[in-house]
Amino acid sequence: MKHPSILIALLFSCVAAPGFAADAIPPVPILDGFTADPAIRVFGDTYYVYPTSDKPNWLTTDFSVWSSKNLVTWKKEGLILDVTHDLKWANIRAWAPDCVARNGKYYFYFCGDGKIGVATSDKPTGPFKDALDQPLLKKEGKIHTNTIDPYPFIDDDGQAWLYFGNGGNAQAFKLKPDMVTLDGDPVDIPLKEFREGIVVFKRNRKYYFMWSIDDARSPNYRVGWGISNSPTGPVTSLGKNFIVLQKNGSAVATAHHSVLNIPGTDRWYAVYHRHAIPDGSGYKRETCLVRMEFNADGSIKPMDPMTTPFKPGDIGEPLHNGKGRP
Repeated sequence: MKHPSILIALLFSCVAAPGFAADAIPPVPILDGFTADPAIRVFGDTYYVYPTSDKPNWLTTDFSVWSSKNLVTWKKEGLILDVTHDLKWANIRAWAPDCVARNGKYYFYFCGDGKIGVATSDKPTGPFKDALDQPLLKKEGKIHTNTIDPYPFIDDDGQAWLYFGNGGNAQAFKLKPDMVTLDGDPVDIPLKEFREGIVVFKRNRKYYFMWSIDDARSPNYRVGWGISNSPTGPVTSLGKNFIVLQKNGSAVATAHHSVLNIPGTDRWYAVYHRHAIPDGSGYKRETCLVRMEFNADGSIKPMDPMTTPFKPGDIGEPLHNGKGRP
């Protein structure tokens, strides 16, 4: 894609979010083209981002993956799943994927036509094959939220969870060790102002929950967070900053993110989408990266979407033997 020039960026009026000075020049997206709902993962010595490929009216049909050795230079690895041709139960609205590794395989969770599926591959770059020939989740029975935006999480004890939801509360299922079988009934997880895009990670024995608020077409699309002693809540806020990623200047609709911890370190990043600059919308978005830091009490510091974590020529975050640099 053609990134906005400095001249175009300077034409934007910049209204700063609380606590931030507005910068006239937003950071350049990390991925080419228009992408959204990015999920970031580390497999071996490589970072991967699995996004939605934006098309008008969200009528997307396929998924691709990007890879990087340092979070600075990204390569499009190509198509990994084509909903129109590779599924029996959906052919449109390919949204919000994610991927985890287990049992020597890669498990790719994704939305197809308002349902959640799972596909498997021997490689993080696919191709992925539908594991069930039917949806893993659809809105029925005890599922009372929309079955989109899956987020897989494997706890320290090996228990896998699949979080999902849109509108109302989020829900979660335990997954059996095969990663494609649900274990028991869904659990409700009330979250303040929850809209969609739940993310769960663990730090210092605490469970962090993050989620998107408002509509993806709104400039006020933003990220809230909370903390818990359990993978299913209850979730409470810690500190005064409930909203930790929101619009600033020409960077608007900054949400539907994912979180990365550099293995072997306490360095963290968030990858998220914003409306494309200068003429973006809820259907024309781009993927960006920001540093995520914590206060002494464990609360997440607000992140400024007008900043970038790496300067020109920076080596970024190369991985060595599956761990980050010291």
